[in-house]
Amino acid sequence: MDVPNVVGDWQEYQSEELSGLRVRVHSLKKAVPQRGRDQAAKGLTYVSFQVTFENRGSEYFTINLSSHPYHYDVRVGRDGHSAFVDESDADRIREFNLYPQRRVTATLYAAAPAMKLKQMDIQVSPHIDGESSFGYVWVGGLGVHEGSTRLGPRASTAEPGVANEVERFLRTTAADDI
Repeated sequence: MDVPNVVGDWQEYQSEELSGLRVRVHSLKKAVPQRGRDQAAKGLTYVSFQVTFENRGSEYFTINLSSHPYHYDVRVGRDGHSAFVDESDADRIREFNLYPQRRVTATLYAAAPAMKLKQMDIQVSPHIDGESSFGYVWVGGLGVHEGSTRLGPRASTAEPGVANEVERFLRTTAADDI
Protein backbone atom coordinates (compact mmCIF):
# COMPACT_ATOMS: atom_id res chain seq x y z
CA MET A 1 0.00 0.00 0.00
CA ASP A 2 1.58 3.26 -1.13
CA VAL A 3 -0.89 5.65 0.49
CA PRO A 4 -3.53 5.09 3.13
CA ASN A 5 -7.14 4.58 2.19
CA VAL A 6 -9.59 7.44 2.65
CA VAL A 7 -12.51 6.67 4.96
CA GLY A 8 -15.13 5.19 2.64
CA ASP A 9 -12.66 3.40 0.32
CA TRP A 10 -12.79 -0.35 -0.24
CA GLN A 11 -9.47 -2.20 0.11
CA GLU A 12 -9.00 -5.60 -1.57
CA TYR A 13 -6.80 -8.12 0.23
CA GLN A 14 -3.76 -8.70 -1.96
CA SER A 15 -3.03 -12.40 -1.36
CA GLU A 16 -4.15 -15.50 -3.23
CA GLU A 17 -5.45 -17.08 -0.02
CA LEU A 18 -7.76 -14.12 0.59
CA SER A 19 -8.81 -13.60 -3.02
CA GLY A 20 -12.22 -11.93 -3.24
CA LEU A 21 -12.18 -10.53 0.31
CA ARG A 22 -12.28 -6.78 0.81
CA VAL A 23 -12.70 -4.41 3.75
CA ARG A 24 -13.92 -0.87 4.24
CA VAL A 25 -13.95 1.67 7.09
CA HIS A 26 -16.92 4.02 6.71
CA SER A 27 -19.71 6.00 8.41
CA LEU A 28 -17.40 8.04 10.64
CA LYS A 29 -19.52 10.42 12.75
CA LYS A 30 -20.02 11.86 16.22
CA ALA A 31 -22.01 9.36 18.25
CA VAL A 32 -22.44 8.27 21.85
CA PRO A 33 -22.59 4.51 22.45
CA GLN A 34 -26.07 3.11 23.04
CA ARG A 35 -25.03 1.73 26.43
CA GLY A 36 -23.70 5.13 27.53
CA ARG A 37 -20.34 6.79 28.00
CA ASP A 38 -17.42 5.07 29.70
CA GLN A 39 -16.13 6.94 32.78
CA ALA A 40 -12.59 6.80 31.33
CA ALA A 41 -13.82 8.97 28.41
CA LYS A 42 -14.97 11.83 30.63
CA GLY A 43 -14.51 15.15 28.79
CA LEU A 44 -13.77 13.45 25.45
CA THR A 45 -15.88 13.48 22.29
CA TYR A 46 -17.10 10.11 21.04
CA VAL A 47 -17.10 9.02 17.40
CA SER A 48 -18.33 5.83 15.81
CA PHE A 49 -17.27 4.15 12.60
CA GLN A 50 -18.10 0.92 10.85
CA VAL A 51 -15.81 -1.77 9.47
CA THR A 52 -17.39 -3.91 6.74
CA PHE A 53 -15.96 -7.06 5.19
CA GLU A 54 -17.33 -8.32 1.89
CA ASN A 55 -16.67 -11.73 0.35
CA ARG A 56 -16.67 -11.63 -3.45
CA GLY A 57 -14.81 -14.94 -3.73
CA SER A 58 -16.03 -18.52 -4.00
CA GLU A 59 -14.97 -19.83 -0.54
CA TYR A 60 -15.97 -18.68 2.94
CA PHE A 61 -13.62 -16.88 5.34
CA THR A 62 -13.76 -16.85 9.13
CA ILE A 63 -13.48 -13.23 10.31
CA ASN A 64 -12.46 -12.18 13.82
CA LEU A 65 -12.36 -8.43 14.56
CA SER A 66 -12.77 -8.23 18.29
CA SER A 67 -9.89 -6.88 20.32
CA HIS A 68 -8.15 -3.52 20.51
CA PRO A 69 -5.19 -2.95 19.90
CA TYR A 70 -4.54 -6.30 18.20
CA HIS A 71 -7.30 -6.17 15.57
CA TYR A 72 -7.90 -2.42 15.27
CA ASP A 73 -6.42 0.84 16.53
CA VAL A 74 -7.36 4.52 16.31
CA ARG A 75 -4.90 7.41 16.28
CA VAL A 76 -5.92 11.08 16.32
CA GLY A 77 -4.41 14.49 15.75
CA ARG A 78 -1.39 15.61 13.84
CA ASP A 79 1.04 13.58 15.97
CA GLY A 80 -1.03 10.38 15.97
CA HIS A 81 -1.88 10.12 19.65
CA SER A 82 -3.83 7.07 20.74
CA ALA A 83 -7.58 7.56 21.08
CA PHE A 84 -9.64 5.98 23.83
CA VAL A 85 -11.25 2.91 22.24
CA ASP A 86 -14.48 1.87 23.97
CA GLU A 87 -14.41 -1.92 23.74
CA SER A 88 -17.39 -2.48 26.03
CA ASP A 89 -19.79 -0.72 23.65
CA ALA A 90 -18.37 -2.06 20.38
CA ASP A 91 -20.33 -4.43 18.14
CA ARG A 92 -17.51 -6.76 17.20
CA ILE A 93 -17.13 -9.65 14.79
CA ARG A 94 -16.22 -12.92 16.52
CA GLU A 95 -15.40 -16.04 14.51
CA PHE A 96 -17.97 -15.21 11.85
CA ASN A 97 -18.09 -17.42 8.74
CA LEU A 98 -18.42 -14.97 5.86
CA TYR A 99 -19.84 -16.89 2.91
CA PRO A 100 -19.57 -15.77 -0.74
CA GLN A 101 -21.65 -12.75 -1.76
CA ARG A 102 -22.19 -11.72 1.87
CA ARG A 103 -21.07 -8.87 4.13
CA VAL A 104 -20.48 -8.48 7.85
CA THR A 105 -20.17 -5.15 9.69
CA ALA A 106 -18.86 -4.09 13.10
CA THR A 107 -19.61 -0.73 14.73
CA LEU A 108 -16.74 0.57 16.84
CA TYR A 109 -16.43 3.58 19.16
CA ALA A 110 -13.49 5.81 20.03
CA ALA A 111 -13.14 9.06 21.98
CA ALA A 112 -10.61 11.88 21.99
CA PRO A 113 -10.46 15.66 22.47
CA ALA A 114 -12.75 17.27 19.87
CA MET A 115 -9.97 19.24 18.14
CA LYS A 116 -7.94 16.08 17.51
CA LEU A 117 -10.85 14.32 15.79
CA LYS A 118 -10.35 16.44 12.67
CA GLN A 119 -7.52 14.09 11.71
CA MET A 120 -7.85 10.36 12.37
CA ASP A 121 -6.00 7.21 11.35
CA ILE A 122 -7.84 3.90 11.75
CA GLN A 123 -5.91 0.65 11.30
CA VAL A 124 -7.73 -2.66 10.83
CA SER A 125 -5.79 -5.95 11.24
CA PRO A 126 -8.32 -8.76 11.75
CA HIS A 127 -7.68 -12.45 12.12
CA ILE A 128 -8.88 -14.20 8.99
CA ASP A 129 -9.16 -17.99 9.04
CA GLY A 130 -7.28 -18.01 12.36
CA GLU A 131 -4.26 -16.08 11.04
CA SER A 132 -3.24 -12.45 11.53
CA SER A 133 -3.77 -10.39 8.40
CA PHE A 134 -2.03 -7.32 7.06
CA GLY A 135 -3.14 -4.07 8.69
CA TYR A 136 -4.65 -1.53 6.31
CA VAL A 137 -5.01 2.12 7.33
CA TRP A 138 -7.79 4.63 6.59
CA VAL A 139 -7.47 8.39 7.08
CA GLY A 140 -10.26 10.83 7.64
CA GLY A 141 -11.77 12.97 10.32
CA LEU A 142 -14.88 14.74 11.44
CA GLY A 143 -15.83 17.20 8.72
CA VAL A 144 -14.09 15.26 5.91
CA HIS A 145 -16.43 13.66 3.40
CA GLU A 146 -16.07 9.93 2.87
CA GLY A 147 -13.91 8.89 -0.06
CA SER A 148 -16.58 7.06 -1.98
CA THR A 149 -19.23 4.43 -1.83
CA ARG A 150 -18.68 3.29 -5.40
CA LEU A 151 -18.09 -0.37 -6.21
CA GLY A 152 -14.43 -0.09 -7.29
CA PRO A 153 -11.62 -1.26 -5.04
CA ARG A 154 -10.00 2.16 -4.49
CA ALA A 155 -11.91 5.38 -4.89
CA SER A 156 -8.73 7.45 -4.69
CA THR A 157 -7.32 5.80 -7.84
CA ALA A 158 -10.53 6.39 -9.80
CA GLU A 159 -11.16 10.01 -8.86
CA PRO A 160 -8.19 12.11 -7.72
CA GLY A 161 -10.52 14.84 -6.42
CA VAL A 162 -11.40 12.89 -3.26
CA ALA A 163 -7.78 12.31 -2.29
CA ASN A 164 -7.01 15.96 -3.04
CA GLU A 165 -9.93 17.10 -0.88
CA VAL A 166 -8.67 15.08 2.10
CA GLU A 167 -5.10 16.23 1.56
CA ARG A 168 -6.20 19.91 1.44
CA PHE A 169 -8.32 19.47 4.56
CA LEU A 170 -5.49 17.82 6.51
CA ARG A 171 -3.02 20.53 5.45
CA THR A 172 -5.33 23.35 6.55
CA THR A 173 -6.06 21.57 9.81
CA ALA A 174 -2.33 21.13 10.48
CA ALA A 175 -1.78 24.82 9.74
CA ASP A 176 -4.57 25.73 12.18
CA ASP A 177 -2.95 23.62 14.94
CA ILE A 178 0.36 25.49 14.73
